[in-house]
Amino acid sequence: MIVRPARAADAAPLAALWNPWIETTAITFSTALKTPEGLTTDIAARGDAFLVAEQDGALLGFATFFPFRGGPGYARTKEHTVILAPEARGRGAGRALMEALEDVARSQQVHSLFAGVSAENPAGVAFHAAIGFIEAARLPQVGFKFGRWMDLVLMQKFL
Repeated sequence: MIVRPARAADAAPLAALWNPWIETTAITFSTALKTPEGLTTDIAARGDAFLVAEQDGALLGFATFFPFRGGPGYARTKEHTVILAPEARGRGAGRALMEALEDVARSQQVHSLFAGVSAENPAGVAFHAAIGFIEAARLPQVGFKFGRWMDLVLMQKFL
């Protein structure tokens, strides 16, 4: 397995990886499907802060970070997303992606990373806790999907 910066050619496979999670699970509150065009734009804008893990030419997952909030006072705090292919879970791809992403964040003088994890994703909460994130807040009923309200767990790691 290798972890490397994403490139434009990864956009369609990334959309194919991400969209089933959007369509069928509550791990993300988003209902808007990702497009290759939109992901190409994100990859170009984020540069080294958009990483993929691959093995034998197949994408296992990705991790990226982006501004936590607008304004210069928040410039050193970022929020991240990490998504894995179902077959990649439990194989170290998530840890490898996050270690590499944290290295990129440190090189950009990021002070802390946030994870917004659906409370309906206990595996996501456990994963983040295992790699050093702590629960900073639990926001009740801030996500709405599948006809119901869901809580968001904000987890933070200081770099």
